[in-house]
Parts: sequence; C-alpha cells; structure tokens
Amino acid sequence: MPAVIDWVRSAPARSAATLRRPDVHSDLLQTLKATLAAVAAWLLVEHVLDLEEPFLAPWTALLTVHATVYRSLSRGAQAMGATVLGVLLSAMVAQLLGFGAVALGVAVALGLVLARVGVLRDEGVAVATTALFVLTTSTAQGTTLLDRVLATVVGVAVGVLVNLLVVPPLTDRSAEERVDRIDRLMGRLLQDMARQMRSRWTQEDSQAWITRTRDMDSELDDAWALVNQATESGWWNPRRHFSSGADELTSHEELLTRLEDGVVQARSMARTIDQSTRSAAEWDPRFREPWLDILEELGRRIVDKDAEVCSLRTDLDQLTQHLSGQDLPGLLWPVYGALLVSISNVIEVVDDVATSRAVRTD
Repeated sequence: MPAVIDWVRSAPARSAATLRRPDVHSDLLQTLKATLAAVAAWLLVEHVLDLEEPFLAPWTALLTVHATVYRSLSRGAQAMGATVLGVLLSAMVAQLLGFGAVALGVAVALGLVLARVGVLRDEGVAVATTALFVLTTSTAQGTTLLDRVLATVVGVAVGVLVNLLVVPPLTDRSAEERVDRIDRLMGRLLQDMARQMRSRWTQEDSQAWITRTRDMDSELDDAWALVNQATESGWWNPRRHFSSGADELTSHEELLTRLEDGVVQARSMARTIDQSTRSAAEWDPRFREPWLDILEELGRRIVDKDAEVCSLRTDLDQLTQHLSGQDLPGLLWPVYGALLVSISNVIEVVDDVATSRAVRTD
C-alpha cells in the first residue's frame, strides 16, 4: 500500500517530466495540427464550397499531416492519388453493380489489389477505404464525381498547408535527447559494474550487464531512426534556417557511430568478466581495485554532463605501467589485458561523445 501511495504522489512529477520531453511536444503538436486540418477542411467544403459528402476532405487532411513537411507533401500526393482512385473505383462499381454488398465486396477487393501499386506505396490502402466510404454513404442518386474529387484535393491542400505553416515539425531535439540518453545509459552501466564488483559478484550479475548492452543496441536503432527523421524534417522546412541544432545532424550520425563502438566495448568487458566469473579465479587486488576505480570514475564522468574523461587515460597508462613491473599470477593476465584494452577503447569513444556539448539536452 505505501508503494501505491508513493506512486500516486509521484505521478504529477512524472507527468511534468514526460511533458518536457521534445518527442512528446512534437506528438502533441502534430495531434493538434491534424485535428485543426480535419476541422478546417470540413468547414471549407461544408460551408464555403457547399460540397456534398464532405467527409472526404477531413479524411484526406488527416492522412496528410505527417511527422515531417517532406512526408506531408510526398505522402499527401500519394493519399490524393489513392483517394481519387478510390472515388473513381466506387463510381465505376456503383455504375455496374449498384449500391449493395456485392458492389462493396468487389470495390474493396479491387481497392486492396490496387493498393499494391508501387507508386502509391504507404497510402495505397486508401483506395479500398475511400471506395468503402463512398459506397456506404452514397445512394444511386449520389453526388457528382467532381464534388468528390474536389473534396479530396481540398483535404490534401489543407493538410499540407497546416503542417507547413503552423510550426512545421523539426525533430532535432528528439534526436539529441535520444543520443544523450544512450550516452548516460552506458555511464550508469559502467558505474553499476564497478560497484557490484567491489563485493562478490555472480554470473547472474555479469549476464545482466550483457543484457543491458543489448538493450542499448535497441536504443541505438531507435536513435538512428530519429536522426534520419530529423534529417528528413529539415527538407522543405522553413524552420530549418532558424534551428540551432539543424546543422548538427551530421555530428549526431558520427556520435551514434562512436556510441555503437562504445556499446561493443562495454559488452566486451562484461563478457570478459563473465568468463572470469565462470573460472572462479580470484582477481589480484593490485589490478582489481585501481581498475574498478577507473571504471567507476569513467561511468560517473559519462553521466556528468560537465565532466571530461580524457584525463583518465593518464590514470590507465599509469596502472598499466605499474602492473608491468608486478609479479602477478600469470593465469589471469589475458583477462587483465583484455579489460585494460576495452576500457582504453571506451575512454577514447566517450571522449568524443560524453563531453560533446552538441548532444547535451539539460
């Protein structure tokens, strides 16, 4: 029960944090714009143009408001083509078979076949859905074909104009936030590894670290998708010229590539430790303690947006030189060597990533 009470009490803080996220801002704005486009298209064809079957206008307007201006234009053209094709298909089927279940079945089947046409791509299914809507809302004395086509054109035009003129979407900040999140996930993983290894860690611990690196791989896939979308969001977008982060997308791509290397090195360390755990051999404290100090400090500096990591290379070099003169048991030298190389590679990676002001979002 106390846990439930704490969860309820923390709900406002969690909600506020969620609302501050750039991707949530973008989603909410696009929702409002899609609603605005649909209502505006409906009012235009219903009260200004006085077209019959005005549902086609808000329907296509809704289909046209996408995550980027470029996609609104390209897929808006597809939606218009698919919708017009659906209107023509419904008119042809109604002319031949009338308005009924048979006509509806034939129209939907033909529409789904036409949806596979390459030029329509993502919006092809609108052929079938438009034919379905027209046949189920019309009568034999239905409206003219010109009215339906005009309603479709109005809907696409309104959707494109709303998305272009009302805060056109630019997702640079969402991409920055995701890159920064992966950076911090890596830092927390290294810290947790060091803290757990100061006591007697288990194979379950090392396996959990490996699993966390795989989770970071999924985060990287999402980050690449966001960076690609952010690049697309700048195409034909007037806000592109006023965005402070608009010219940093190339650097985000480079940072993601480096982060991929960092995740690989973190996984390599976790696997080396996992294999060492299986052997049940004790680590020499002359290696273990200073190495864990460097690992934990590296993780802390990655998480800390103001910290730098390059000075840790000096600490690592000093440790390596110190160990080279020690008479350590030979059995674990391959483990020590692998871990020294891996942490050196991580330092090199995060020196490029963690200290980059371009990916910091708070």
